[in-house]
Amino acid sequence: MSTDSIALALGRVPSGIFILTAGTGDRATGMLASWVMQAGFEPPMVSVAVKQGRYVGDWLTAGEPFVLNVVGEGQFEFLKHFGKGFEPGEPAFTDMDVRPCGRGVPILAGAIAHLECEPVSHVDSGDHRIFLARVVRASGSDAAPMVHIRKNGLGY
Repeated sequence: MSTDSIALALGRVPSGIFILTAGTGDRATGMLASWVMQAGFEPPMVSVAVKQGRYVGDWLTAGEPFVLNVVGEGQFEFLKHFGKGFEPGEPAFTDMDVRPCGRGVPILAGAIAHLECEPVSHVDSGDHRIFLARVVRASGSDAAPMVHIRKNGLGY
């Protein structure tokens, strides 16, 4: 099987678009995430892949809570704002409407849903680390989520 056929086939695997928020206060940040999947019913669990070397991955490895904010159809402002990424200490929520969850992690007020998560384990998967997390609180609407299909499954 050629690399081109693998890239095409993997690119057809749809994913949602999420803004993962982590940290509290001046340390809080957000990042674009698309490799998120429900991973259990009881207790409710999700898996999230974070590229190796991202400082947010270090926080999750240490067990810090995070929030998955679900981006809705047409909410491209979230992609524009969080797509560039933020360096440690760089303000990530300027001009964004946020409120803290019970653990102090920012929730994006405009997202169609949010899941408050606590990491329970992780495994390295090549160039990403996959986190398994328990969903401890959530809220949402019946609005349609944004779905992403890549042209090339070997890159973002």
